[in-house]
Amino acid sequence: MIVNEKVAPIHIIGAGLAGSEAAWQIASHGVSVVLHEMRPIKSTDAHITDHCAELVCSNSFRSDDAEANAVGVLHQEMREANSLIMACADKNTVPAGGALAVAREAFSETVTKALHDHPLITIERGEIDELPSADNGSCLVATGPLTSEPLSKSILAATGEDALAFFDAIAPIIYFDSIDMDRAWFQSRYDKKGPGGTGADYINCAMNEEEYKAFIAAMLEADKTEFKEWEKAKYFDGCLPIEVMAERGIDTPRFGPMKPVGLTNPHDPETDPYAVVQLRQDNKLGTLFNIVGFQTKMKYGAQSDVFRMIPGLENAQFARLGGIHRNTFLNSPKLLDDTLRLKSHPHLRFAGQITGCEGYVESAAIGLLTGRFLAAEALGHAAVPPPETTAFGALLGHITGGHLIDSNGGRRSFQPMNVNFGLFPPVEFSKRREDGSKMRGVEKQLSKKKALAKRALGDTRAWLEEISIAAQET
Repeated sequence: MIVNEKVAPIHIIGAGLAGSEAAWQIASHGVSVVLHEMRPIKSTDAHITDHCAELVCSNSFRSDDAEANAVGVLHQEMREANSLIMACADKNTVPAGGALAVAREAFSETVTKALHDHPLITIERGEIDELPSADNGSCLVATGPLTSEPLSKSILAATGEDALAFFDAIAPIIYFDSIDMDRAWFQSRYDKKGPGGTGADYINCAMNEEEYKAFIAAMLEADKTEFKEWEKAKYFDGCLPIEVMAERGIDTPRFGPMKPVGLTNPHDPETDPYAVVQLRQDNKLGTLFNIVGFQTKMKYGAQSDVFRMIPGLENAQFARLGGIHRNTFLNSPKLLDDTLRLKSHPHLRFAGQITGCEGYVESAAIGLLTGRFLAAEALGHAAVPPPETTAFGALLGHITGGHLIDSNGGRRSFQPMNVNFGLFPPVEFSKRREDGSKMRGVEKQLSKKKALAKRALGDTRAWLEEISIAAQET
């Protein structure tokens, strides 16, 4: 690594997943970084440590399938782009079927140590309450869904409009030794193995119809955290509170996190479960498990009572109860250019959830891109966006051009989005089997996904090689 001492340090506000990844990318290209993090001087309602890249919701990075899953493709693209977040995730895996899940604290500790030990990264603790001026050089804002009120006001002043908001909920975490394994059992759906997994990575708690209906009724009747904004609050569909899901229909959870498919209860193999609650390992030791998909806004006392109605969790002891927090994001297609610069103040870039992506991996990926854009510009190179055919490019395209035209010709409001194959441009793919017969249904869709994934990874490698050669020639 060649260190360029003539280039001014780049400042990053926020040491979450996006800010941490951006700092690593910039420093890896020989440019110094000052990473500002307000914790522990000032904390938030969701964080409990002062670690960089602390995970405050799930501990899952979702599917690691790079052949047929969009988020798995994004994982692989990030690995090939020297991602710190993916490297630390791979070092701290816990079993989770086909998903990549991490030991929560060990992961963030590994990220923090890597940043702290890098000679070109300085971590400064303390709140930044306003955006810096252009006189201070380039700055990346990666403050995530919990941007402080003073900084939010400064961002609003710079953008000239209101930031949109919705609410994220957090699932509870339970001590393993308080789970009744005479009623619960280990199994992944369809016995699927994943990174570090065995095919029996989740704890499953089965419910019959009577138990399920009583549970849903109690959950809907429970006391909940309410805010004046609730009537106008918007939820991201991928992180709905379980009780909000149930409000949409009594069977909605059974077709979501409580679906009973692909599982057989060894304690009663002749009876098909009506619904199943799954718990996923949360730390490396296997002493903590979180309830999958059970983000909640129920009050603490109500949570304990309601969740102990789940068979196997009658005596559950909670390491952390669930909660709710506000998420803020920009109207990015209007405000940001194709390299995530604020159009009205080009010395400022934004990354992570505040740009309107959703999910740990997506936030880190946008941090990776902005870090590379900033490093390139600092070194006198062009900031070259990735092709739209890649997972990087598809996600970036949603953020910078994600307004859709509705049936009446009007523009729909910009909303957060996980990476998915629906964001990728169409691809040519085989619709016939080797014997010449036509593929149908799931088989045809799988062929399409594999083609999208193969193209994405090939184009990512070509892009990384292109920008590497261009940097060497400059």
